[in-house]
Amino acid sequence: MPKMPKKVAKKYSVSDELKERAYRFALGILELASMLPNTDEGRIIRRQLCKSGTSVGANLEEADGSLTLNDFVYKVDNAFKEAKETRYWLRIVIARKLLKEKVVMPHLGECVELIKILSTIIYKCLK
Repeated sequence: MPKMPKKVAKKYSVSDELKERAYRFALGILELASMLPNTDEGRIIRRQLCKSGTSVGANLEEADGSLTLNDFVYKVDNAFKEAKETRYWLRIVIARKLLKEKVVMPHLGECVELIKILSTIIYKCLK
């Protein structure tokens, strides 16, 4: 009797371009965080910024290859939430004048762009 082919599940994927963009964003956030002052306030914000800023790309890597739409949306939504948290911490850095605004703004701008991209992906998946 011939072997039956295995059922291949559809995989949901994240573009290599977006994964690379999130990776570069994480590296930039780590570099920025290393410039924060070595005070209690600076250390707290550095830790939070590093965690949320690197989680964006990590969640997109997890989403890549998801077998179900629900799993894909869940992981992209996690990346979206981490990007929003990163935006919050970057705004705190500016408001508290922990770094010069001109140093932070490129990272904040990229963060906002990632938030827009991720929200669009989620919206299109849920339509």
